[in-house]
Amino acid sequence: QVQLVESGGGLVQPGGSLRLSCAASGSAFSLNDMGWYRQAPGKQREYVALITSGGSTSYADSVKGRFTISRDNAKNTVYLHMNNLKPEDTAVYYCHRYATGHWGQGTQVTVSS
Repeated sequence: QVQLVESGGGLVQPGGSLRLSCAASGSAFSLNDMGWYRQAPGKQREYVALITSGGSTSYADSVKGRFTISRDNAKNTVYLHMNNLKPEDTAVYYCHRYATGHWGQGTQVTVSS
């Protein structure tokens, strides 16, 4: 059974950094496009970043230049490096595997002084 397990969330001050990880089980991870989404309280889930099987990336305008998505196919893991965090980045962050439609359980990121 395919599983996605996120980790790395926490409380950070504005301007700080975090690295989120998403470990995937199952086969053919390297062939799958992977994404990060987030959901703030009272808001709909929104797209954050995507990395294709070939390593191409795209980002939401709100995080462009601050966040970087990457992947390590040997570890079946996708990462989200977040820099210069802002209070408006506070949300539960979810990993998504497009080919199977699976979502992780989410990891909370709180940006506050």
